[in-house]
Amino acid sequence: MKIKSIEPIVVSQKLKKTFHFSQWEYSSRTICIVKVTTENGTVGWGEGYGPAHIVKSAIEFFIPYIVGKNALHNEEVWQEMYLRSLDYARKGVMLAGLSAIDIALWDIKGKALGLPVYSLLGGKKNEFVKPYATGLYFSNGGDCKNSLIDEAVSYKERGFMGIKMKVGLGVQKDAEYVHAIKEAIGNDVELMIDSNHAYSFTESVLLCNKLKDLEISWFEEPLSPEHYDNYRQLRERTSIPISGGECEYLSYGFLQLFQKQSVDIAQPDICAAGGITEVKKIAALANTFGVDLVPHTWGTGIAQHAAMHLISNLDIIPGRMYKSVPWMELDQTENELRDKLTKPLTELENGLIRVPDLPGLGIELNEDLIDRYKV
Repeated sequence: MKIKSIEPIVVSQKLKKTFHFSQWEYSSRTICIVKVTTENGTVGWGEGYGPAHIVKSAIEFFIPYIVGKNALHNEEVWQEMYLRSLDYARKGVMLAGLSAIDIALWDIKGKALGLPVYSLLGGKKNEFVKPYATGLYFSNGGDCKNSLIDEAVSYKERGFMGIKMKVGLGVQKDAEYVHAIKEAIGNDVELMIDSNHAYSFTESVLLCNKLKDLEISWFEEPLSPEHYDNYRQLRERTSIPISGGECEYLSYGFLQLFQKQSVDIAQPDICAAGGITEVKKIAALANTFGVDLVPHTWGTGIAQHAAMHLISNLDIIPGRMYKSVPWMELDQTENELRDKLTKPLTELENGLIRVPDLPGLGIELNEDLIDRYKV
């Protein structure tokens, strides 16, 4: 089971229609995945979240240090990568490269032992995950309220129990749009908002006040991820739960987030914050602080399945006989690399997704599609 080869692959899909949020515009989906092969031919797949070509370089940096190591000793490999990059990679894209390799090694380990990743993590505590639809991005030009309403209603009709919409157009415009969406979907579908750290503390307080009667499930990344104390102060000023952590890394970073009492809900990205190995530690840390954990998930089916296995192993706070089903993010923007790269596809069953029982991550990859979109 020694690691024979590690191949980072950048794939890119040109979008038919651009979309944007408070920071940037998307005209393509470009993602770095990694294929790790052992000497006996077992293949594992992983994915890194971040600028794809830089993630690829990060993966290439680690290759000479871990080729030849036992793929089943994934924590040993993780430690080697962490120590090799510690001086200049405590946060950021180097950790996305580490995360991609880590996910692939969990996939290999599950396949080698004939077990799903959730079994390797300690078992399936949650049979299902409850996906929420991430969408309602902005389009270029003019008022997009009606198109956002139509999109939100379509998610409700498809059976989603939660919808997350983008904000960041300005406090007044955001308040108008959020009220319109909430009225359109009603109270039987939960609504979350995400500004991608677009707002100042004062603006965040103003927006929360304008939305205080709408039962918003959480306000994601209202502020810059650097402003831990402002996050805590915002939590003290609003009844809307505050979430964040997409831009945080390693258990050390999340420890600071929790000690500062910055968030009600932690959102590490498994493909960036340190892989499955580290996010399991972050989940345990969140538990000790009484903070819920809902991973940020964006990219291909590799990221989705990594999230499903980890979420299935989460402890739900508090423990009780009739516990809630944990949330999982399910991006709904145009992305053929998400919809066709992996199989089997994830499907809703009465608004839920059953965690797969196949070995490893439980997926096969369409390598013809990789060749089609490979940069």
